[in-house]
Amino acid sequence: MSELRWRLADDDGGQGALFEQEVERHIGRGEFRGMEFLHVQARRVINEVPKASRMPFRWTINAYRGCSHACSYCFARPTHEYLGMNTGEDFDRRIVVKVNAVERVRAELAPGRWAGAHIAMGTNTDPYQRCEGKYRLTQGIVGQLSSAANPFSILTKSTLIMRDLDLLAEAARRTEVRANFSIGTLDEEVWRLTEPGTPHPLRRVEAVAKLNEAGVPCGVLVAPILPGLSDGPEQLDAVVKACVEAGAVAVTPLLLHLRPGVREHYMDWLAGARPDLLEHYAGLYPRAYAPARTQDALATTVRQLVARHGGRSAGPRQTRSVKAEPAASAPPAVSQLQLGVQEMTPVADLPQR
Repeated sequence: MSELRWRLADDDGGQGALFEQEVERHIGRGEFRGMEFLHVQARRVINEVPKASRMPFRWTINAYRGCSHACSYCFARPTHEYLGMNTGEDFDRRIVVKVNAVERVRAELAPGRWAGAHIAMGTNTDPYQRCEGKYRLTQGIVGQLSSAANPFSILTKSTLIMRDLDLLAEAARRTEVRANFSIGTLDEEVWRLTEPGTPHPLRRVEAVAKLNEAGVPCGVLVAPILPGLSDGPEQLDAVVKACVEAGAVAVTPLLLHLRPGVREHYMDWLAGARPDLLEHYAGLYPRAYAPARTQDALATTVRQLVARHGGRSAGPRQTRSVKAEPAASAPPAVSQLQLGVQEMTPVADLPQR
């Protein structure tokens, strides 16, 4: 049994066991610019979301685990503990790479094995994070999905997606394709403080415009909105205005969600970065979710801003759909992870970052 599989044998609440079912073996490691990559052979890559999760998709692909974006609030951090690594620097710098992901997707999409259901990408960690520039797994997977005319969607914070613009545009001519950018704020101080490994938010806004111009429907998740950091009226107005002007097919606000494990990491980070906000967060997050009235008020504010700037709103459950819902019919957006379903047990490998 390899080092990675030994770690997975530990008691992990079942999530490590689920990952072990996906992975054949740990076959090696590599390094690149201070990053460490753990190479694994995957048994399967297209994974089914438990029906109890009530997510707006049933199938996901995640070629990587861990994320170089280093977002302080990332909901996926606890998944590294399932692999015997920590939620902090290990998550940011030790990335699990399913090196055979493209070959597995090709095999799993074979006629007679697959019915052509929508597949969501970017549901755990970013498919276009830094290591994608080295391994090109997402590029290969998009190519396979396009060849099979299989509908898919991508959620990302990375402008590396523009490398694949022609490929995505070709896929959009063959099947239903939807992209979304996560752009929580345009405030440079907040951006540098909370997600230091991501591209500048204005570069992401530009990418939204270019994707839509190329025929790839692209929306924006204003997510996560961080209480006391990025929820000011002027901050919200600035990001909404920019995204609407960029032609986002829909704008969806998602308030920070602090699931167990993430909460502890985030509060430790907050103690060092903004200790003045600790008391505020302790009162706002006695549980994973902020109070419903806080979530509803924020959702209403953002929907009004979207309407004011002539854009379209969508509820969290519509963010993977090519067709955005009109603002008037969009349900309130709520927590960062739960996509409109409150008090649901979080499941690994689900959005949003």
